[in-house]
Amino acid sequence: MYAVEHSRAGFILAGGKSTRMGTDKAFLDFHGETLLTRALRVMSEACGHVKIVGDPGKFAPMNYASIADIFPGSGPLGGIHAALICSSFEANLMLAVDMPFVSTQLLAFLFSAAAADSAAVTVPCVGGRLQPLCAVYRPDFAAPAEAALRAGKFKVAAAFAAVKIQVIEEDELHAHGFSARDFVNMNTPQDLHNQQ
Repeated sequence: MYAVEHSRAGFILAGGKSTRMGTDKAFLDFHGETLLTRALRVMSEACGHVKIVGDPGKFAPMNYASIADIFPGSGPLGGIHAALICSSFEANLMLAVDMPFVSTQLLAFLFSAAAADSAAVTVPCVGGRLQPLCAVYRPDFAAPAEAALRAGKFKVAAAFAAVKIQVIEEDELHAHGFSARDFVNMNTPQDLHNQQ
């Protein structure tokens, strides 16, 4: 069991419109708990400060700590930017709410990898694709993220060119006991059905 680390922060990205799912993914049941509850539990086991990035009006009635996007409707990059602007921590792990197979062990591994490098972003790569919605960000990513948002560029990876990034390759993930399945996300009802 990993000890809770209080010098780092975790943010659950739950501000999406869930268009392909047809209903708010955060509140979908997955093996007896909602995707949001599951993400909050796993993140809380990995770090001492956890917040949701999404509409506060939706989460406040449930007493969840949440923050709103500064650039509404700009996708995950907007959520990452908002989280970094409000965070006072050096290590900030961003996790999409729809990744139910992410474990506390994986999050702890990413925090550890980030602590060993000065990169602005520590991001896993699976199947040749970066996984920016399960990655650790330092505060200095906020400025290039804002520049990209102001330019109407909403792809997270597009902002990576302006900073040093540390890529955790798939063979390194495998060596530590992790697999591509850990990064599966739920975008459609079929995705949910396939993983039940």
